Amino acid sequence: MSEAPAISAAQPGLQRALRVAIIGAGPAGVYAADILTKSSEVKDGDLKVSIDLFDQYPAPYGLIRYGVAPDHPRIKGIVTALHKVLDRGDIRFIGNVTYGRDLTLGDMRGFYDAVIFATGALKDAPLDIPGVDLEGSFGGADFVSWYDGHPDVSREWPLTAREVAVIGNGNVALDVARMLSKHADDLLVTEIPDNVYQALKASPVTDVHVFGRRGPAQVKFTPLELRELSHARDVDIVLYPEDFEFDEASDEAIKTNNQVKTMVNTLANWIAEDQDTGASRRLHLHFLQSPVEIYDSPETPGKVAGIRFERMELDGTGNVHGTGEYEDYSVQAVYRAVGYRGSELAEIQYDARRGVIPNEGGRVLDEDGAPIAGLYTTGWIKRGPVGLIGHTKGDALETIGCLLEDRDTLPPAENPDEHAIIGLLEERGVEYTTWEGWNELDAHERALGEAWTQAAADGGAAAGSGAPVARERVKVVPREDMVRISRKGQNQQ
Repeated sequence: MSEAPAISAAQPGLQRALRVAIIGAGPAGVYAADILTKSSEVKDGDLKVSIDLFDQYPAPYGLIRYGVAPDHPRIKGIVTALHKVLDRGDIRFIGNVTYGRDLTLGDMRGFYDAVIFATGALKDAPLDIPGVDLEGSFGGADFVSWYDGHPDVSREWPLTAREVAVIGNGNVALDVARMLSKHADDLLVTEIPDNVYQALKASPVTDVHVFGRRGPAQVKFTPLELRELSHARDVDIVLYPEDFEFDEASDEAIKTNNQVKTMVNTLANWIAEDQDTGASRRLHLHFLQSPVEIYDSPETPGKVAGIRFERMELDGTGNVHGTGEYEDYSVQAVYRAVGYRGSELAEIQYDARRGVIPNEGGRVLDEDGAPIAGLYTTGWIKRGPVGLIGHTKGDALETIGCLLEDRDTLPPAENPDEHAIIGLLEERGVEYTTWEGWNELDAHERALGEAWTQAAADGGAAAGSGAPVARERVKVVPREDMVRISRKGQNQQ
């Protein structure tokens, strides 16, 4: 397919649209596209925009589809909002396209006036302690990718441990702990892939221990995440009174921060109520424990046999220091959930220490710290993996504000015709997917859910609670299947 001729911005009487490419179709990318289309410059007719939203996956939604536990009901609301934005038809989704492989920076700059990187942060932050490479030591982000049916990870996961340690006190740590301790049958109402259900169903786990380095008033998870732990059937929550240490900074946080106050009160109530019901599984919450070493044993050389922690104490400011007291826990698996990191992108500067693209207000910087005309970033790859999904809206607003300030000085695309980029992808044999393709895949997954629900009803299958199972969807996992189903829908348009 030949490329359409370039349209020159200099042609008299012709106002062409500002062409913008966004790399990453998760919340950050969609929010940026939405904010740009709703900007006063566009609404008033002063500026026309044409936006292409690229993603390396065949499906949109990024973190929402592949980075959040499937049993979070509030996520459905976010998906609904993102769907409404992309379903308007003024933002073009182009999936199954990998930046740096299928398209280069030179390609993007040739077809677009501005490029926004919204690639997020999907890798595990490192934990530098001895034994971290033992068999049975896992990254939390890798586990999340597995149970969310990421198309590029193995379908298998070794769930053989009876006792498990999860290191971290953020939302991801609680997600990992909850998925490990929750009974698989209680996840059937979610979009959990079948291979994940089968593996969790066979898990012999009895005890999951979550360890935080600081005290209960310094945890990073949210009240909603914490309360969800108590909703798990046949899972006892175990707390330890000696872990409930508070300093001046803790007391001040409890007085002035409603979120901190709610979480501390929730934990205190759990201790007072005694959560021991004799359940078959236990989820332990530990505080003031800093990991020192993951170790093996003579009986299981090279495999996780336990983990050692140093007892910490608060120093008055909410920070901690070691006491020199150590405690060992016998576990057969360790999950490290100490944070995420962004990945380096081809031809773009990368701050390896922070795991972000160096930027100033969203303007991408070169090696000398100067802004690069036409290149921008937003979301976690811009500021690091902190804050909630909603915080990405503020990031996007700042970045789009910078882009609009710069619009008269942006280097014009050599070929801004919107059909030209599709021609290039087809010429290179890239099996790209579209919004119409996603609608086809979405309908297919929902049909799988309906079929499973009917089969379960016919066979008398039920969730562990005894209630009939109704599945909204069953997620398609293999990339080739996602692409095949999506492109079937595209070709029928």
